[in-house]
Amino acid sequence: MSDVAIRVENLSKRFILGERIGIKTFRETLQDLFTAPFRRWVKNNGELSQEKVDTDKVIWALKDVSFEVKHGEVLGIIGPNGAGKSTLLKILSRITEPTAGYAEIRGRVGSLLEVGTGFHPELTGRENIYLNGAILGMSKAEIRRKFDDIVSFAGVEKFIDTPVKRYSSGMQVRLAFAVAAHLEPEILIVDEVLAVGDAEFQKRCLGKMDEVSRSGRTILFVSHNLAAIEALCTRAAFIMQGRIIYSGTPRHTVEYYERQMARPESALVDLRDHPNRDKSSQKIMVFARLCDARGAVTNIFPLKGTIVLSVWFSSQTPFKPVLGVVVRTASGLPVFGADNRLYSRYLPNREYLKGVISCELNNLPLTPGTYFCDLYLGDQWHSLDRVMRAISFEIRAADVLRSGKLPYNHCGYVIHDDIRWWVSETDEPT
Repeated sequence: MSDVAIRVENLSKRFILGERIGIKTFRETLQDLFTAPFRRWVKNNGELSQEKVDTDKVIWALKDVSFEVKHGEVLGIIGPNGAGKSTLLKILSRITEPTAGYAEIRGRVGSLLEVGTGFHPELTGRENIYLNGAILGMSKAEIRRKFDDIVSFAGVEKFIDTPVKRYSSGMQVRLAFAVAAHLEPEILIVDEVLAVGDAEFQKRCLGKMDEVSRSGRTILFVSHNLAAIEALCTRAAFIMQGRIIYSGTPRHTVEYYERQMARPESALVDLRDHPNRDKSSQKIMVFARLCDARGAVTNIFPLKGTIVLSVWFSSQTPFKPVLGVVVRTASGLPVFGADNRLYSRYLPNREYLKGVISCELNNLPLTPGTYFCDLYLGDQWHSLDRVMRAISFEIRAADVLRSGKLPYNHCGYVIHDDIRWWVSETDEPT
């Protein structure tokens, strides 16, 4: 017996903008029957040569996608919105037909694509568990055996005999996922289930996914949670514009994806007309830029990685530049602050009219998330220019997910010594 659970060969799916998709009327069916011989749909070498369509209206959600998944393998699929990930899963779940190519699936398939499909608002939670379980392919005996586990997992014990229409939206999603999560198919197809519920329930979902992945079942897992992809999957594929452009280990695939999706324009900011500049400032700061340890322009950094911040300045009068940096969370909480006055060896020994001042932050103990930098530029005694939330960056890490621990939880400024400063003379960033 072959060890391949899923084989996909040259799978393609075409959509035409404005094309009506749905149930046809009797008249439309007869019309299609009589016009079929005259339409130019020809099968040639396994490919379809379609009737002429305005190319501006054609969208290929998938184009010549091929891959294999072995029994017991967990394949993570990542990519930006609109890349074709959900279309691929719908084809493999037999919800959507492909335009060209084919897929072979060996084993019983369970799909977690749209949790809550089949829930009836007038029925109680108990009744909906049986209804939804039957829709997903579970027998009545199987549902009865797992009923208590499903209710406990969803955390709706007190409301199990209450009509679902009286549940909050979060409770409905939790119950729907709890039913779907207790399927026991040979092949499980999952589409972004870790986005449901509150933070505590998402943690429970993650644990369930980990349990399923360790059970030896074959899983196709689509998620924007890159840390979950690294932690749960044995292999990963990156889809972009309907094509698989990279496949490999989860870590290498995630790193490739982050390099492709990093926005260098967000890591290089023009400060001259920045909307968050203090009104009393002298507009000395010109540009701000973020780089990694290798000098690559990026605003995405690993946990405790090296962050290099550079600020270009131009002044009418010479001064000895002092750069102040305050790092804040997305909610505005300050978590780190420093300037080169705190490190006397990094104070400039001469005055400048224009140049760039940079600081290198090593091993900064920030938890994963998005951060903003407030920038202050002045001399040793006065602040001359201030820009709040001047530039942003993101910290990402899969190790946090694996360990279940955060490296450091800040409630104020971090005392941090691993830092360097320098000033050089230049006109603008290159």
